[in-house]
Amino acid sequence: MRLLILFLFAIFLMPVQGQTLKAGAAMRDITPDHLIPISGGMGTPEMPNGFKGKLTVRAFVLEKGATRFAIVGVDNIGWPAFLGDKSRKLIKGIAPENVLIGVTHAHSCPDAYGFTDEKGNTGADLKYLDWCVHQIADAVNEAVAKLEPASIRTAVGIAKGQIAYNYYAPKLYDPRMGVIQAISLSGKNAGKPIATLVNYATHPEILGTSRKMISPDLAGPLYDRLESKVGGMAIFMNSAQGGMVTADTRVDPKIDNGKENNDWNECIRIGNLMADEALRIIEPVKADENANIYCASKTIKFPIDSKEMRFVLQHSPLAAEFAKNNDFSTISTRLNLLNIGKAQIITIPGEALPNIGFYVKRKMNTEQPFLFGLTNDAFGYMLTKEDFNGFERYSYCSRTSLGEMTGCIYEEEALKFAGECPSPGKTIGR
Repeated sequence: MRLLILFLFAIFLMPVQGQTLKAGAAMRDITPDHLIPISGGMGTPEMPNGFKGKLTVRAFVLEKGATRFAIVGVDNIGWPAFLGDKSRKLIKGIAPENVLIGVTHAHSCPDAYGFTDEKGNTGADLKYLDWCVHQIADAVNEAVAKLEPASIRTAVGIAKGQIAYNYYAPKLYDPRMGVIQAISLSGKNAGKPIATLVNYATHPEILGTSRKMISPDLAGPLYDRLESKVGGMAIFMNSAQGGMVTADTRVDPKIDNGKENNDWNECIRIGNLMADEALRIIEPVKADENANIYCASKTIKFPIDSKEMRFVLQHSPLAAEFAKNNDFSTISTRLNLLNIGKAQIITIPGEALPNIGFYVKRKMNTEQPFLFGLTNDAFGYMLTKEDFNGFERYSYCSRTSLGEMTGCIYEEEALKFAGECPSPGKTIGR
């Protein structure tokens, strides 16, 4: 009897199979093998004349128990769900609604919207985009295959130095940077990072389209710096950077003289600074080997009031299936909410203005709020009704927004969603 009791007690103390936190990461190079048009926003794409750095897709997968999800970062200005859903169908072992696909929002990457002119011509290379769809799926599938026991470190802190500012109102931006790092617990790589994720709000448009270079912009040097310093894979997920939080390339921020350093050296300066700040913010945090994770999704709907956005949806070859049986009055999209240890993440299907970002973060039930902008969809700018066409500088933002109520609907739905979900650190997930 005593032996039986000891045996049962030992079984009780053993960890439940499948409840170990695991992480995996993988990357694919998606630099086109020839020059194709690049897009910096709505309008006619530009034909580049060279390359600077390489474009990549980066997949970061976490698993604990029955919960498994993927965070994917793509070097592009936007990645509509019309493309993302094609990748989700090719991904094995993860529910489609648990695959978050976002972009760096670099303005020097191939057109992924399929913008058309009044004659229906587009600069998008559909063959290239279809190849990227498969590269995204391959990266996620490899990350799943590489899942290994891991610990997690998460932190949010003020990123210091000349990184970003608001072009319309210099101080109206969020200086907080969120960092998530998965660390290996097994094999020869034990104690080394598997992946380091950086979440920060800025426009990677140092080069833009005017330099006529296919480039990841500041994200490329950010990746290189992080990976050279700590190893593993780096990934950048943008935040609420709309209207108009951009890279601070001003020669002298104290003097409004319009002089800027918009070249590759400035991409290196800012990318390296962001990487160094991310490591400074995460460095004092103790790794958690028992971190809980959680993933949930929710479908929401926006009215389509903008003539420009309706035109894109009606004529883009990427939206052909959507256009077949749609009256273009509304469009649906998916929000995700993740808990990773102490961090909570909510996705944004477009470019939310910083005041929306501040408000949603303030109302989230966590001390470590993350927002993944331009994730799961890319619907243009998201303004509150008070800001919509509020003054001249918001005219472009308003024209390239789905409508006046987009930001308000997003705020309401995102915070309702957060209220329905467990707070970070309290659940293993589902």
